[in-house]
Amino acid sequence: MSKMQERKQYQGPLGARYAGGAMSAIFSDDSRFRTWRRLWIALAEAERELGLRITAAQIAEMKRSADNINYATAEKIEKKTRHDVMAHVQAYGKQCPGAKGIIHLGATSCFVTDNTELLQMRAGLELLRAKLAKLVGRLGEFAAKYRGLPTLGFTHFQPAQPTTVGKRACLWAQDFATDIEEMETRLDRLRFRGVKGTTGTQASFLALFDGDEKKVGRLERLVARKMGFQAVFPVTGQTYPRKVDAQVLAALSGVAQSASKMATDIRLLQGLKEIEEPFARTQVGSSAMAYKRNPMRSERICAIARFVIAASSNPAVTAATQWLERTLDDSANRRLCIAESFLATDAILNICIDVTGGLVVNKAQIAKRLSAELPFMATEEVLMAAVKAGGDRQALHERIRVHAQEAARAVKQQGLENDLLERLAADPAFETVRGRLRSLTDPRKFIGRAPSQVSEFLRSVVGPVRRQYRRAVARLDDERITI
Repeated sequence: MSKMQERKQYQGPLGARYAGGAMSAIFSDDSRFRTWRRLWIALAEAERELGLRITAAQIAEMKRSADNINYATAEKIEKKTRHDVMAHVQAYGKQCPGAKGIIHLGATSCFVTDNTELLQMRAGLELLRAKLAKLVGRLGEFAAKYRGLPTLGFTHFQPAQPTTVGKRACLWAQDFATDIEEMETRLDRLRFRGVKGTTGTQASFLALFDGDEKKVGRLERLVARKMGFQAVFPVTGQTYPRKVDAQVLAALSGVAQSASKMATDIRLLQGLKEIEEPFARTQVGSSAMAYKRNPMRSERICAIARFVIAASSNPAVTAATQWLERTLDDSANRRLCIAESFLATDAILNICIDVTGGLVVNKAQIAKRLSAELPFMATEEVLMAAVKAGGDRQALHERIRVHAQEAARAVKQQGLENDLLERLAADPAFETVRGRLRSLTDPRKFIGRAPSQVSEFLRSVVGPVRRQYRRAVARLDDERITI
């Protein structure tokens, strides 16, 4: 299809615009159909090893054509059969006439479709896990650099006790580290569907091996190991349990939630001019307002995250509505929601890695906002110091209350600077601490253990993530990822 023809047909933005090449390759048609052939080869090899009349020459013939898929032939057959698996079985047989009679021997369609989807999800989770590890590392570097930089904290988006820029980044990183743990759980528990037959009873394989149940069990374990799985579902219907899809997409939803939270924070901070996402020298913020510097990357993270979070409910409904051993209303639905959720999550992490690699911290603006609010927060320190110097606690508290309300009114209604410290300095009731007022409002007095918490987090969480996934992160630049 030419570029002009492509422009005249809908092209999904996930593959064309947002997701990375490696994830797109994992869920591509070519990857799927090559994996089908790998599964057929693994099945034939295992059946031969267990005594069926399959020759080494037949398997060698299958291997020679494994990656040379005759798509035109398969598409022509599918138009007649309206069955994709049978179309590819027959197309493969035309390339392997000597092995035609043993391809797909004893299997049902779900042997290739379901097992391939499990392999795709495993590869997708491993890729996302590596990107999460890279992102945690990026945030760790940022947190280390700004571990002690005081900044105004917010609760309800109202000024609250100060924290540090680095500590806030640790909150983001901790969410993503939790997502890594969830992906580990999903990967550890991911099982192979195996060779189960049409309704999961393995009747066809039992017939092939003349009723030898031990050989059927060995066959399943052999095929699973050839495809890189140690565990197989002990029982299935025709398909593997669709709860697996719901669990996996819930993990992707978790990544989307973490990313949206971080991106929303960045959007708020950019509105306050404290922290900004990267902005290219030639980037245009608005077609109308030339001065604008919009947080478009963070907004895109939130937009795609919303899609992933919403999509995670889809496989849950599918799992809840499957009939008995199998119904086909899951198929077309799963082709959409599983692949697109993986591609969308990949896109989210790509943008997160990009954004966190170039965050701009405007220290002067951070200090200005903090200094405007800190006098209010420092009133307890001032009160305690004045009481220690011999003042009356109740009388001093009332004087602070009156001055604080007047200062707040001037800020909000007249647009003036916060002059609470000046008001206190001019009040004879605070004469004993007049010379110490500035030192009592040093921002570093109000950030508690934030710098130490950052150091502890880097040591206990970020460091182990970096070490454990160092090689996986290094391989991210290699787009030749296979399943």
